[in-house]
This record gives sequence, structure tokens and C-alpha cells, in this order.
Amino acid sequence: MRKRRRPILLGLLVLVCGLAVLPTAVQAAGGGWLWPLRPRPEVVRGFEPPAGPYAPGHRGVDLAGAVGQPVFAVADGVVQFAGTVAGRGVVVVDHGAERSTYQPVRAMVRRGEQVSAGQPVGHLQLGGSHCWPLACLHLGRVAATTYLDPLALLGGGPVRLLPMDGPLPAPPAAFPPQPSRAPPPPITALRLGLRLGADYARG
Repeated sequence: MRKRRRPILLGLLVLVCGLAVLPTAVQAAGGGWLWPLRPRPEVVRGFEPPAGPYAPGHRGVDLAGAVGQPVFAVADGVVQFAGTVAGRGVVVVDHGAERSTYQPVRAMVRRGEQVSAGQPVGHLQLGGSHCWPLACLHLGRVAATTYLDPLALLGGGPVRLLPMDGPLPAPPAAFPPQPSRAPPPPITALRLGLRLGADYARG
């Protein structure tokens, strides 16, 4: 009798373990970010990758919002910077391999604070808005020194109509992969200000 119960108990154990792991597996399969504004905002301007580190482009996406609207972390991480740079409020969250940047934002978090996906990190400001005189959030996605398209993780990338019988177009130009090296030093307000000021001037 005990021999018959063992396969049944083993099967129930496997089923319970599978159900326990399922939500994590589904989340990992998506591998995406949460939208930083609620409800889901309109994309005012998309990501326009520059041809090189100093070339013009749009190093992020602009999301329509309202002054004072809460801004939420797109994923779990640690706050790397929270402060004001050149009159614009900036929050940077380190997610490990990548970082998310939010501006202009009045920060509600501090450097070194751990945040969870969907946790408020600040409130949207008007000063420094790319959509002036309207408010919008400039959301950036950075891996080392390479700018990436945030919409690829938000599930809102641009829709392109392709010919059914033609070859797929080449992906947009991006910076070459960076060689492995020691982690960069902590971001200071001066270094971040110089970087964001140059990025803002180039678009």
C-alpha cells in the first residue's frame, strides 16, 4: 500500500513545487520593466540611437505626464543617484547589468536605498522637461556607457510594416559592446551633471 502512495505523493510534490515556481518563471520570461507612470502614458518621443558617443540622437524616451504625478521604479534596484543636476531633478536606479534614469523628478528616495518595482521614486516636475511647456518624463536605459531603448523592456517598441517577401532590415546602429573592466566609480553630482548636460545638448 505504501509503494502505491509514493508515486502519488511524489507527483503532488512536483506539482506543488511547479506552482510555486511558476510566477517567477513567467516574470523572468517577460524580463520587462513596469511603466514608470500610471496609467500607461503616451510616448511623445521615442528612442533615437546616436551613431556614436558624441553624435546627435535621443538617448531615452519622453512619456507624457502631469506636474506632480508620481514616478515609479521600473524594476527592483538600488538608488545610485538622487538629486538636482543643472536645475533638473534626476534619479538613477541601478538594476545590476543596467540602470534606469528619470528626469525631471523631485526625488522621494536617497542614494543607496533599495527600491522595488512599482515603488514611487519621486514626482514629475516641469523644469527641464523635454516637452516644455508641457510636462513629460524622460526615461533612460543604460548598460555601462551604452544607451538602449527603454521601450524594448516596456513592451512598447515602434511598430514597423515590413514586406512579406523581402529581407528583414538591419537593426539600428548602436555603440559597440564595451570590454569587461572594473566597475565604474560612484556617480557624483558633478560627473552626472556633465554627462546629462552633454546628453541634453545633443538631444
